[in-house]
Amino acid sequence: MSLNETVSAERVHIGFFGRRNVGKSSLVNAVTGQALAVVSDVGGTTTDPVKKAMELLPIGPVLIIDTPGFDDEGALGELRVEKTREILAKTDIAVLVTDAAAPMYADEREMLALFSARGIPYLHVCNKADSLDMVPAAEEHTVWVSAKNGTGITELKNRIGSLAKTKKNDRFIVADLLSPKDTVVLVTPIDAAAPKGRLILPQQQTLREILDVHGQVFVCQDTELAGTFAALREMPRMVITDSQAFGRVAKDVPDEVPLTSFSILFARYKGNLRTLVSGARMLSELRDGDRVLISEGCTHHRQCGDIGTVKLPALIHKFTGCTPAYTFTSGGTFPEDVSSYKLVIHCGGCMLNEAEMAHRMAAAAQSGTPIVNYGVAIAHMNGILKRSLSLFPDVLQLLS
Repeated sequence: MSLNETVSAERVHIGFFGRRNVGKSSLVNAVTGQALAVVSDVGGTTTDPVKKAMELLPIGPVLIIDTPGFDDEGALGELRVEKTREILAKTDIAVLVTDAAAPMYADEREMLALFSARGIPYLHVCNKADSLDMVPAAEEHTVWVSAKNGTGITELKNRIGSLAKTKKNDRFIVADLLSPKDTVVLVTPIDAAAPKGRLILPQQQTLREILDVHGQVFVCQDTELAGTFAALREMPRMVITDSQAFGRVAKDVPDEVPLTSFSILFARYKGNLRTLVSGARMLSELRDGDRVLISEGCTHHRQCGDIGTVKLPALIHKFTGCTPAYTFTSGGTFPEDVSSYKLVIHCGGCMLNEAEMAHRMAAAAQSGTPIVNYGVAIAHMNGILKRSLSLFPDVLQLLS
C-alpha cells in the first residue's frame, strides 16, 4: 500500500452475498467495470472471499468483497459459509444477489433478516432480469438488473452510493485537540515486533493528522525521549506513545504534559473509549484460571516479545499475581459468543473498519463480558490511566 492510498479500515466495505450461481461475480464485475472475480456457469466458482480496494463513483474509496455462495455444501462448503459470515461482520453495505427468474429461497430471506437485525444498510438485487418478459419497477430495497447486458447497473451503483455511510467529518484521531504550531512528541519504540523500514499504521495516520493542522512533530524511540525533551525549547502540547512503552515513557514525561497512547486515541476515534475504560476495572478482579480472550485485528508473524501473547500476560501476572487461562485470536477470527470469558482484551483495532469493531464490541456487550483494549489496559496496570485520559474530561469522569 502506498502512503497516499486510503487504508482499508477507512474504506466503505461493500459485500456481495447470495447463493451459488445467481451471478454474484458477474454483477461485481459489472459494478466495478473490472474482471475482478472469476465468472463461470459452474455453481460455486467463488471459493473464497475476493476483495478489491478501488475508487467507485459516486461513493469514493471502497473495498468490494465477493463472497462464496452461502448455500455451499460439504465440509469445505461449511468453511466457505463461515468465511461469508466473517465478511458480514465487517460489511458497511450489503448486497444480496438473487435470481430474478426464481422464487426466493428461505436462506435468502434469512440473510435479508440478518442484515436488518444487524442494522446493515442493504439492497436486494434481482439479477438476470434479461430473462424476464417484464421487469418490475425498483422498490425501496430491491433493484432488478442484468449483469449480462448491463441493464440497471448505473441505477444500482447510485443506490449503493445513497446507502454509503458518509465518513463523519467531525471524527479525528488527534487534530481536534491541537492548534497550528502546537508541538507533539510521538514515541515509537523499534523492537523485534516493529515492521522493518516503516512506521505502523496508527503512527502514520496520527502523524499525518498533526501535519494537516500545521502542528510540529518530534518522533523518537522511548530510549531517546529524555534527550528529546532536553532539546525542546518549550514543553510540548502532548506526548503520544506506543502502549507497550507506557510505563517507561511516563517516567520521562513531566506531570504537566498530557500523555496518552495511539491505542487510546484510536478507541476514541472509533467511538469505543468509554466502554473500554469501563472494562478496565475487571483487570483488578482476575483470578487464577479465569478465561481471558486476547484478540488482535491484524494477522502477523508472532515475535518472541509479542505484545499480545507475551507482554500482556506477563504484565497481568505482575499486576494481579494470578495466572488466567488465555485464548488468543487474530485477523478476522473473533467468537460470536464470548460469555465464557471473564474479560476480552482487544488491540487498538487500527486494521478493522468501524463496522467490524462495532460488531466485536456488540458481541461483548451481548455476552455481558467486559472489554478493554491494549492501551487502556496497560495504562491501568501501570497506574497512569487517569493521566492518560486527561485530554478527555468526559471519559475521565468514569474513573471518579
